Amino acid sequence: MKFKSLVVASSLLVASSLPAITQAADAIKIPINEWTGQHISAHITGSLFKKAGYDVEYITAGAVPQFAAIAQGDLHVQPETWTNNVGDIYPKAVAKGDIVVTGALGLEPRESWIFPPYMKEKCPGLPSYQALYDCAQAFAASDTFPNGRLITYPADWGTRSKDVVAQIGIPFQPVAGGSEGAMIAEVKSAYASKQPILMMFWQPHWLFAEYDFDWIEWDKAQGECVEESGQKRGKACGFQQASIDKIQSKDFASKWPGAAKLYEVMSIDNTTQNALMLEIDNKGRKVEEVVAEWIAANEATWSPWVKAAKAAQ
Repeated sequence: MKFKSLVVASSLLVASSLPAITQAADAIKIPINEWTGQHISAHITGSLFKKAGYDVEYITAGAVPQFAAIAQGDLHVQPETWTNNVGDIYPKAVAKGDIVVTGALGLEPRESWIFPPYMKEKCPGLPSYQALYDCAQAFAASDTFPNGRLITYPADWGTRSKDVVAQIGIPFQPVAGGSEGAMIAEVKSAYASKQPILMMFWQPHWLFAEYDFDWIEWDKAQGECVEESGQKRGKACGFQQASIDKIQSKDFASKWPGAAKLYEVMSIDNTTQNALMLEIDNKGRKVEEVVAEWIAANEATWSPWVKAAKAAQ
């Protein structure tokens, strides 16, 4: 799953570009966005609604334009709303009560620098970012020596890591990855031969279902981390982190109280989503097939949620 702030450019469609929603009026309509993780969350949610006896339809919608449709009641639930990718419509709709925040989905998003566990032997003091000042050469490449090499997001994704490096004066040279695929190929190659690598990345992502990684740890911020300015050694919070919420249209609970109860209590964690993304993105399987397989194997997890829905109907 490409991190949500990275898909803003592709999702900034005008609201009128959403397809006309003319399907059955009694179906719960769930938007499908641009990334695999959201497809998983949406299809798990829809599958459980069906288990509770509801009709469900999936509607393709951009990550930002979808909020106008939810506020208008044309779409009903979005289980995976990344709070750092909501545009201007969302906060206004929440403030007016046209969009209701149900609560956290259960995913714990993270963006920062990752490294393989074997690098702890080469750089004592990890995972603290402070260790990187003293062992930059352990992460160096021939084209960066004596500075360490840091793989950052592709250039068109922004300069977040480069900005942090400059602020805190860490002896690393940021090198932009060519693409998500290129970044993954490089880290897999390094892992296979136990070569040094430090890379900006995000999760949930299927990579964490296949490999073990550690995260660089930063100083605790006073409040929210402001990554754009004010960071320095001894006062470096690293990167601002998102949260992931379940949201619903204002009339969803009154129209489908049982579904609303199920939606309230259901949750999805990183381990689940990472493993399912591995099947879809790395093994080429269809999301519907993978989700159906998870549903079949995890009845003990979701059956209490469905029971709660039926009790509230």
